Amino acid sequence: MAQVPQRFFDALAVRTWCGLSLRALGRAREEIDAINVYPVADGDTGTNLYLTVESAFAAVEAVFAAHEVDGAVRDAGEGARDVGEGAPDADGGPSLADAVGAMAHGALIGARGNSGTILAQLLRGMAQVLAARGDSGHTEGAGLRLALRHAAASARQAVAHPVEGTVLTVASAAADAAEQAGGGCAEVARAAYEGARAALDATPGQLPVLERAGVVDAGGHGLVTVLAALVETFTGRAPGPGAAPHARVEHGGRGPEAGECATEGDESGPAFEVIYLLEAEDAAVARLRQRLDALGDSLVVVGGDGLWNVHVHVDDAGAAVEAGVEAGRPHRIRITHFGHGDAHTTKAERPPRERTQRAVVAVVPGEGLAELCTEAGATTVLARPGEPPASGELVQAVRRAHAREVVLLPNDAELRHTAAAAAEQARTEGIRVALIPTRSAVQGIAALAVHEPGRRFDEDVVAMTSAAGATRHAEVTVAERQSWTTAGICQAGDVLGLIDGDVAVIGADVSEVAATVLDRMLAAGGELVTLVLGDEAPQAVADRLEARVRDAYLAVDTVVYRGGRQGALLLVGVE
Repeated sequence: MAQVPQRFFDALAVRTWCGLSLRALGRAREEIDAINVYPVADGDTGTNLYLTVESAFAAVEAVFAAHEVDGAVRDAGEGARDVGEGAPDADGGPSLADAVGAMAHGALIGARGNSGTILAQLLRGMAQVLAARGDSGHTEGAGLRLALRHAAASARQAVAHPVEGTVLTVASAAADAAEQAGGGCAEVARAAYEGARAALDATPGQLPVLERAGVVDAGGHGLVTVLAALVETFTGRAPGPGAAPHARVEHGGRGPEAGECATEGDESGPAFEVIYLLEAEDAAVARLRQRLDALGDSLVVVGGDGLWNVHVHVDDAGAAVEAGVEAGRPHRIRITHFGHGDAHTTKAERPPRERTQRAVVAVVPGEGLAELCTEAGATTVLARPGEPPASGELVQAVRRAHAREVVLLPNDAELRHTAAAAAEQARTEGIRVALIPTRSAVQGIAALAVHEPGRRFDEDVVAMTSAAGATRHAEVTVAERQSWTTAGICQAGDVLGLIDGDVAVIGADVSEVAATVLDRMLAAGGELVTLVLGDEAPQAVADRLEARVRDAYLAVDTVVYRGGRQGALLLVGVE
């Protein structure tokens, strides 16, 4: 079915492009993984690119959803107004600056691997130009040409030691071709795609490891796929099958199967891939680049405005993380062992690790709950405020649990569809997965408390589901902006009490709002109150609530946990 073409590069075009790119990378993921031989033959470039774009797409969708809510506020005619940055389009939707900013931020926080990190910087480079030129709500061909040029230049600057024959070469060729094109966005996008495709076909002649393997660069292949989606955004049709890039090239030898190739010096190369998000100042990041460059290779540092994504291959993963701690505050740390230290032992020769019978995978909003759930035997996925995990991250957690049967607890209503997609993917890999649609971390705690691995799987799932369903959930948080709610209009800075997902109380004092919320929940009865304090909530709030339960509600117990940086000031559960 043909896509409705976009004439200009506006917020809707950004949304369309992200969606089409995600779909295209989903189709090409396995092929791109199969030809991944540089910089490390770990067969995950396609997956990493997919996860990076999935995060960008989710961020853009969130911006559109927020503006739909704001539109409802304006329609209510009660004086509420949107106070977010960026001028909205005439129809009340997000501005171009809003959309491309979300795209860049989503890609940054979700970037995976070497190629995913570089793609995040390419998108950020484009966003910087498009946001600056989008005062009228859109930009045309000239703006797209500048965006592609700035993207290619900024990506090269982010890589410590650029190598030709990689995605950087393909990005530069796309920018060169775009600069020679006239016309509007459709003509520029097609020229960029054709230039990138020609450069991709030439990559084996620039990088010996590709020529020996008989493949084109995997990261470049991914970028060509994304540019094909850009063509479809502005023309309504993807480039024809005959124009698709060739994954393998003709040469004297036989091309390898997936994972069969290794790069030069692979046996003596760095043992670990280290990736983390970093909150730090520019000067500290400049020093960090120098230190990490001395520790390893494949160094890519992307981002800006205080938030960075750091990627490096090293032998000493601890030293790479410590360098981040010295520079600022690293989080969402991922360390992957390449496994080439035992290069003479093939996968077939290694005895497979025995799977456990059952495991629980839980998404948690803060470090404190992550520690609690880990101690209870669960595999955890940390979801920081504004950084929801992608479905691929949940699939990886299910694999990491290494069990025949897995119970998945998303612990967030907005993650239900993401978790369902992850569960479906895991099932195709032969893992029996049950998704319990927990809407809050306190429901997840209740489910985990009754988990018994020795029970039959179905019985265990029923018991956990029943415990979660019997737990009412609430949270106390602070409003970020003026908005219409089910309890009336709130102002930025107001304290909100949400019960079962709906705003029930608006006030000015955290303790008073929390007490009102708790009273309303216990009015329907209860036996156990669970309080999870965020890192910005004073202990006095919990002390006051514990005293209130003890004095006013007989035979009701209270447990208190420290959740860490979880977004909400307080989570409340009543069983």
